[in-house]
Amino acid sequence: MPELIIRHIDDVPFQEVKAQMHGDRRAGVHLKIMEWSESPTFIYTRYDPGLTLEVHGHNSNHIIFVLEGSVSISGVDCTPGTMVLLQHGATFGPIIAGPEGTELVEFYTADPMPWSVDKDAYAALLAERGIELLPDPTFEIPPPRPPA
Repeated sequence: MPELIIRHIDDVPFQEVKAQMHGDRRAGVHLKIMEWSESPTFIYTRYDPGLTLEVHGHNSNHIIFVLEGSVSISGVDCTPGTMVLLQHGATFGPIIAGPEGTELVEFYTADPMPWSVDKDAYAALLAERGIELLPDPTFEIPPPRPPA
């Protein structure tokens, strides 16, 4: 049965889902999962300064809207007001947060889980930038709601 869902960002905690060491500084991806379902998923995301993500794709259409800071996506500097549309099956990256980090919103039309393109190339990029990849932190994905 269709329903109305209203959530305020202050009621949803940040969860770290990716972690790296940049020398003696930890950098991560922090999510406020506002809605997670088969369709749609909506996430408020913060990348710490210099965070570096691999070239990857997602199992659905994926829209990013940059709110604050900057992020390089596939070599394009994305500043506040930039929309990035990754169609299902396409890839993008590397994704590198700017020196002040970035805050953005992400919208997925279906399964938001990522898939890797080239793990060896990612390892080489991290080594070149002096970044140590840490194990993914444990985080809670809200239980999926049935489709409307």
